[in-house]
Amino acid sequence: ERLTPSIQRTYEQEERAAFDPVLRADGQWSRERDKPDSVSKEIDVSLGISEFLPTGTDLDLSAGMEQTQKTVVTNPDEKYTTNLNLTVTQALLRGMGLDVNLANLRQARIETRVSEYQLRGLAQSLLAEVENAYWDYTLTREEVNIFETSLELGERLTAETAERIRVGQVAKCEIFSAEAEAATRRQELINARSARDNARLRLLRLLNPPGNDLWNSKVVLLSPPEMPESNLEDKQNHIKVALRMRPDLNQARLAVQRGELEVVKTKNGLLPQLDLFVTLGRTGYAASFEGSLTDIRKGEGGLDVFAGLRFQFPAGMRAPKAQYKRSTLDLEQDEEALSNLKQLVEQDVLSAYIEINRSSEQIVASRATRKFQEEKLQAEIDKYRLGKSTMFRVAQAQRDLVESQISAVRSNIDHIKSLTQFYFVEGSLLVRRGISAPGREPVEPSPEEG
Repeated sequence: ERLTPSIQRTYEQEERAAFDPVLRADGQWSRERDKPDSVSKEIDVSLGISEFLPTGTDLDLSAGMEQTQKTVVTNPDEKYTTNLNLTVTQALLRGMGLDVNLANLRQARIETRVSEYQLRGLAQSLLAEVENAYWDYTLTREEVNIFETSLELGERLTAETAERIRVGQVAKCEIFSAEAEAATRRQELINARSARDNARLRLLRLLNPPGNDLWNSKVVLLSPPEMPESNLEDKQNHIKVALRMRPDLNQARLAVQRGELEVVKTKNGLLPQLDLFVTLGRTGYAASFEGSLTDIRKGEGGLDVFAGLRFQFPAGMRAPKAQYKRSTLDLEQDEEALSNLKQLVEQDVLSAYIEINRSSEQIVASRATRKFQEEKLQAEIDKYRLGKSTMFRVAQAQRDLVESQISAVRSNIDHIKSLTQFYFVEGSLLVRRGISAPGREPVEPSPEEG
């Protein structure tokens, strides 16, 4: 995707080439026998350079030399004609002015900027996906640790229950609850390890580290799932940042600018074609090439002046009217899409802001729940050992503790991911992570947009 802006710039050069000078040269030789004793020869050579200016002006400078020779028996008659001409053609209606003639070039430049914002949006989306994959992998590893610890506890309680049954302290039916809970922990551990391995593969695919052995690359997690500091400002300030930095919003603004240029082009196409052309030239005649050049230099040759108007106006103007109507409707559509997208951006920021507050409060609540569940499990174990509880209630308390432990870790990670999502919808994720990418400079809103 990094190649797309470079590819798009080639279209800029292609449009710029419309104003490049064009060199031309041609020559021809002919020989014709009019009669048995008469032979005519002719050599015609011409050079020229032409250029189209953004003002709608065509310039053409040409120089030519013609040699004619007619031989009757042994008496050659040789003549040389040299001419120098400058032709200026100026569009007076259709095709006149910088706005219409530079529209294609300006549209090509807009397309290049659009590709830069597309690249920035893709980079930001990929970065958010990588961060989320990192925290998903972290969560699955934590879940594996929780289930392993829970299984160890379950196996110890099963062994303890078997011993208590052997000495006659509890009924034989208590072993069933202990073994069922341990078996449940083993199932959950199997699923957790599978989820961890899949999360690792997804993270490796997104990171795409160098080397041939991609899937066996070692992954070392450096950032623990701890609650980060989030110094958020007033939400209105973040909305202002999003309205300037969101790549998709900047693309929409460029689409409006591109549409405005299209309206300029098609509106100009409604005008009739009226061109003024003027040709100034001088021609030299002599019996030699040098003489014809001297004739021009001394002003003794002929002076040629041509001027005129060229008019063209298709009856009905059906196609130009349709093109202009379509461009105005397209522009209206782009403006409506921009207005709608701005509203969606504001909604994204506000929703992400709410999610950050929710996940932050959830961390505090989940920590308290985990603490109480730990105390509850320990109390049930103590009561069980005193004969005042059952293994079923111990297993239930253990299951509740596992859920609270996973919930606590998930709350931390959800809060971290909510910050990533918030910076993503704000359009500032790349900047906050110190990553440089095209499209950092926002498109300035039009006066109508405000």
